[in-house]
Amino acid sequence: MDYSIKIGGEAGQGIQTIGDTLSKVFSRAGYHVFTHQDYESRIRGGHNFFQIRFSDKPVTASRDRIDIIVALDKESISLHERELSENGLIICDSSALKQKHEKPYFLDIPFIDLAQQHGNKIMVNTVATGAVLGMLRLDLDILNNIMHDTFKKKGEDLVQANIMAAKAGHAFALENCPKCSFIPSSVSGAKMLIAGIEAIALGAIASGCKFYSAYPMTPSTGIMNYLAGKEKEYGIVVEQAEDEIAAINMALGASFAGVRAMTGTAGGGFALMAEGLSLAGMTETPIVIAVGQRPAPATGLPTRTEQGDLLFCLHAAHGEFSRVIFAPGTPEQAFYLTIKAFDMAEKYQIPAFIIFDQYLADTTWTYDKFELSKLQYNDYRLRGDAFRKLDSYNRHTFTDTGISPLAVPGDSNYLVVTDSDEHDEEGHITEDSEIRIKMVQKRLLKKLPIIKEEIEAPILYGSKHPEILITGWGSTYGVMKEAVDILSRDRSVALMHFSEIYPLPSTEKFDYLALLSNAKMSISVENNATGQFARLIMAETGYEFSHRINKYDGRPFTVEGLLGELDACIGRL
Repeated sequence: MDYSIKIGGEAGQGIQTIGDTLSKVFSRAGYHVFTHQDYESRIRGGHNFFQIRFSDKPVTASRDRIDIIVALDKESISLHERELSENGLIICDSSALKQKHEKPYFLDIPFIDLAQQHGNKIMVNTVATGAVLGMLRLDLDILNNIMHDTFKKKGEDLVQANIMAAKAGHAFALENCPKCSFIPSSVSGAKMLIAGIEAIALGAIASGCKFYSAYPMTPSTGIMNYLAGKEKEYGIVVEQAEDEIAAINMALGASFAGVRAMTGTAGGGFALMAEGLSLAGMTETPIVIAVGQRPAPATGLPTRTEQGDLLFCLHAAHGEFSRVIFAPGTPEQAFYLTIKAFDMAEKYQIPAFIIFDQYLADTTWTYDKFELSKLQYNDYRLRGDAFRKLDSYNRHTFTDTGISPLAVPGDSNYLVVTDSDEHDEEGHITEDSEIRIKMVQKRLLKKLPIIKEEIEAPILYGSKHPEILITGWGSTYGVMKEAVDILSRDRSVALMHFSEIYPLPSTEKFDYLALLSNAKMSISVENNATGQFARLIMAETGYEFSHRINKYDGRPFTVEGLLGELDACIGRL
C-alpha cells in the first residue's frame, strides 16, 4: 500500500492546513508518512502545493504518481492532472472554480456549501480533509481528536462545528464515490511526525543550547520559532536581531560568557556573518551556525531549494582556521548531527555548521522515536572551583592538541582575555612572528587532524561491491535510497551518502575511495549546477566521478525524475 495525495491552490487558501492535518491523521494511525511542499514567495495568490505520501512501509521521498488531487484552484487541475495514477481522482468544488468537469476521474464536492451548512465558509479546509478520509475509507476518530486539540482554547462550539464540517465532507465522499479504491492497510501504533527544521531545533535543545539569535530568513526561521516556543520550558534566550551581523556577534558574546549558543540564517544572511565567523576562528569561541540553502545569487528563489552553499560555508571568512560542516539527509540525522555540532564546537572551540536546504527543512518524516538514552552531555568549560583553584590561567595556552582550557569569565579572579588581533597565550595583541606561527598551528594544523578522527564514514546502502555507485550528500539521501531499491532489482547498485562533510572522513574506517575506484560507474547526485561536493572530493582526494547528475531548477528530485536521469547514465555502460 503506497498512496500519494497532492493539495494544490493559491497561497492563503489553507493548503498547508489540509496537508498538516492529513499528515497527522496518517502518522497517528500508524502509517509511514513523507511530505514536501512547493510554494511561492508571496502571501496570497500564485500556485502552491502540499504533497503527502503514506504507506505501510517506510517512505523517504515523493513520487510523481498522484492518487488524489485536492484542487482548490483551476491551476491545480491544469498543472497536475497529468500526474494522476491509473485509478487516481481529482476532487474539487466546481461551483467555486466556476468550471464543470465531466471526465470520470473528477469528483465534484461542494466544499463551500457543506462548510456553510455546518459552520461557515472558513471551514472549507475541514470539509476537504474529511472528504479525503472518506475516500480512503478511514474513520474520523483521530481527526476529531486533532480538531479538539486545535480549537479547544477557542471554545467547544468551534470544536463541534469543525467536527460536523469534517463529518459532512466524509459522508459526501462515502456516498458519492462508491468506486473509490483507496483502501489502506490496517496498521497500529502512532508514529512521531517531524520536519527537518524542527529536528534541528530539537537537537539544539537536547544539546543544552541556552542562547539563539537570528534575523528571520527562509528557510531557517523555523528554528527560531520552535526555540522561542520553548524558551520558558528549557531556559533558552531567543533574540531576534536587527540583522545577521548582530545575530552572529550576539551568539559569540553569549558563548564567550559561558553558555552554548547558536545562530541560523540562509545564504544571503550568512554572507553578512563572514566577519563574525572569522572572529570566532581567531578567538576560538565555540558557535553553531545553521545555514539553510536556497537558490541564489542574491534573493534568488527564496522559497525553493538548492544545495548551492556547500563551498561557501567551507571557504567563507578571511583567514585559515578549523571548522566542521554537517549536512543531514533526514530529520533523524538533523537531530543527532546538531547535537554533535554543539559537542564538537565546544570541545575544539571552533565554528560548527549544520547546512540544510529548503527541501529538508519542510519535509516531514515519521519515526517510532529518537533514541535519547545514549546521549551524553559533555561540559568542556572550565568553571567554578575547577577554575578558581588553578595556579594560573591563560586563555590561549599552547598545548599539544591546540585546545586550550575554555574558562567562564567571572568564575575566578583570573582574567579571561582574547582579541580579534593576533594574540599571545594570555590573549593580548602581538605581532611577534614566532607566536603567529604557533597560533596558526594551534588553531588549524593541530586541531584539524584530531577533528578528522571524529568524522563518521559515509553510509553505504545496497551492494557491498557495486558496479554502479551513486553518491550524494545532505537532503538527497531519501530519494537516492528509493532509487537504489528499484535499480537493485536487476543491477549491482549501491548508495553512498555523506552527512559529515568537512573535514572529509578518514578512509581508515571505511575506504570509500577504493569503493568508488572499483565501481564501473560512479555517479554524483546534487541539487546544484556545478557539482560542489564532487569538486570537494576532487580537491581533497584527487578522485573524479565518472558521471554527474545536477538539478538546479529550484525543485527537489522525485523518485521517477532521478530514476530517469540514472537510467540515462547507466545506459552508457
